[in-house]
Amino acid sequence: MNLRTVTASGRTLAFADWGDPDGFPIFSLHGTPGSRLGRHPDDGKVAAIGARVITYDRPGYGASSRHPGRVVADCVADVAAIADELGIGRFAVTGGSGGGPHCLAVAAGLPERVTRAACVVGVAPYDRLGDAFFDGMDPENIKEFGWALESEDRLAAELRREADAMLTRMAADPATLLGDFDIPEADRAILGRPDIAAVLRESMAEAVGTSVSGWVDDDVAFTRPWGFDVESVSVPTSVWWGTQDVLVPAGHGEWLARHVPNAITRIDDSGGHQMDPETRIGLLYNWLLNGGDLD
Repeated sequence: MNLRTVTASGRTLAFADWGDPDGFPIFSLHGTPGSRLGRHPDDGKVAAIGARVITYDRPGYGASSRHPGRVVADCVADVAAIADELGIGRFAVTGGSGGGPHCLAVAAGLPERVTRAACVVGVAPYDRLGDAFFDGMDPENIKEFGWALESEDRLAAELRREADAMLTRMAADPATLLGDFDIPEADRAILGRPDIAAVLRESMAEAVGTSVSGWVDDDVAFTRPWGFDVESVSVPTSVWWGTQDVLVPAGHGEWLARHVPNAITRIDDSGGHQMDPETRIGLLYNWLLNGGDLD
């Protein structure tokens, strides 16, 4: 298992290294829930494009200590600590879904170190969107955020139940990760791939097998002020979303694109929440490494 640790502010942060160890560094921040084991399924292809991809367990997930009461912006110090441990000065950053806000926080908080940032199907701030946060969202996700708004205790109990059910389903068929969510066919096709399934089974077991604290703290952090303004992002940033996404609906991407200064957009009119490995290598990582168009 790919596991390295660093101590930051008295807490353990677990991280992993993928791809070319001599390549240009890209921090890839996992979704909600997720872990450092969420990665491209073919490490050789990552290495072949000259990318060194660093992933880590956000506090409370996997092997990272919990950071109770954390806000989204607290990830900036965590990423900086891992980069310092690895001797990395400059790097790109990306985050998908629940990793999206954290990616933007790193871009805003470390402008002297971040070369480019890509927020992929990222959540927008609840305190800015209000009820529009839920527009187009699957009822299962609305229910989850409702628990977060109700109380942390209710959220923790419900997510433990959800996690146990998810892990049981995935042991038989990883493509059933999302259970009762009414996801588009594009997402079903990606989740049904054997290479994706193998990574998902491993990543989710690590993420929530022993604790749902990271998942709880992510959901709570999304429904409270993030600790930074997306308008403060100054590095080249792209915002990606799929118009068929029911987990993080298109309205979130549209809002972020309007508020992140000079954001470049990548809109997939037939896509949902999942990104296929070919797009991740050929478009996302290529843009993070080299810039250019996203057409």
